[in-house]
Amino acid sequence: MTPKAEAEEQVSQGAMTSILFDETKSEQFRVLDQYRSLHGQLGTVLPVEINKEEICDEALKSARVFILAAPREKFNQSELDCLKKYVDGGGSLLVMLGDGGENQYSTNINFLLEEYGIMINNDSVIRTHYYKYFHPKECHLPNAISNQTLIGALPHTSGGKKAARSAFNLVYPYGATLNVAKPAVPILSSGHLCFPSCRPLCALYHKQGVGKIAVVGSGHMFSDSYLDKEDNGKFKDVLFTFLCTDSIDISYMDADDIEVSDYYMVPDTARLAENLKVSLNAPQDIPASYMDLFDFSLTSINTNHFLEAKNSYELLGVKYEQLKLIMPEFETPLPALQPSVFPPTFRELSVPPLELYDLDEAFSSEAARIAQVANKCGDNDLAYFISSAYEILGMNAGNSTNQKGEKEMLYSMALQIASFKKQGQTPLDIF
Repeated sequence: MTPKAEAEEQVSQGAMTSILFDETKSEQFRVLDQYRSLHGQLGTVLPVEINKEEICDEALKSARVFILAAPREKFNQSELDCLKKYVDGGGSLLVMLGDGGENQYSTNINFLLEEYGIMINNDSVIRTHYYKYFHPKECHLPNAISNQTLIGALPHTSGGKKAARSAFNLVYPYGATLNVAKPAVPILSSGHLCFPSCRPLCALYHKQGVGKIAVVGSGHMFSDSYLDKEDNGKFKDVLFTFLCTDSIDISYMDADDIEVSDYYMVPDTARLAENLKVSLNAPQDIPASYMDLFDFSLTSINTNHFLEAKNSYELLGVKYEQLKLIMPEFETPLPALQPSVFPPTFRELSVPPLELYDLDEAFSSEAARIAQVANKCGDNDLAYFISSAYEILGMNAGNSTNQKGEKEMLYSMALQIASFKKQGQTPLDIF
């Protein structure tokens, strides 16, 4: 029975009926963005849905496969308990991440995976030799399949399983390695051409009567950019056949024979080289004082060679006298430097604004000024003469001449003259 037919049979029996992608943890890969091709291919097997609510039992009720495509937020305790209950109840969980592991993605999915013998490391897989792909993190993996059962699920060639394994190549872009322990089984290996070498890249977990877990260290494998490269599409078919159906059973026969190297942390040799330590060769007989182990002759100060230095004056014909300080003379082959900018030009001060004063008007008496106005006026300038005289005498202080007519002005001046006449003053002395 094909995977599609078996999935349709489970749907007809009212079992878990959909493939559910989670998007509540800011996943890096989304169904309608980076996984469009995967969405179209999975839709022919089971309906594909998106979970945008909190992870709970009700949300996972109808999910045949629940996919976490590189989550970038932490899970709370209730969500982790819900996922564990989902797996123990027969559900299938697919977890994908990327290079850098939990530190890069700020998640805590390892807290759940470690209970099943799987952990995603905080590292990156790179290819040590250039082949076919430009970026070192786009790793081309020949003979990456390491589990006998998975090899049996691959389409056979005329040469049998061995030929199918050698012809099965993958591209593993921007991914991390895994740590796998029983009961989980690694199914992909980085091989000898990548670093870290011979480390698990994908692991499966399945126990009779319990659900399934698949962990892939690179979520980019199934993105639109890499799904059609090499045999990534075939590996996707085998992986989802394992998750959606019961036609593939993990083989533990060759689990101990998988060529997997220990995970060694490489020291930072460049930093260690900068901190050189002095190595002391201990003599055969260790002296009583540890200070005898040090040689101070190169940096010591003594007068052992004073006599030889003094005799050298006679040999060289130099007068023996006290040394004098010779002032050094510094020659400057180039002229003195000058700033490569123009001196600032300040704007000259403007000429002070001198007002033009009419000296006759400024220093003449009021009687003389009234006489000057009278000489300028004729018979028709009576109104002008009255307003000018009114202004010269200072009668318009606080009032505007436009508000009074000539008659009012004459009346005001007459009142002033009358009031001062009572005091025995002349009219011009009044003002």
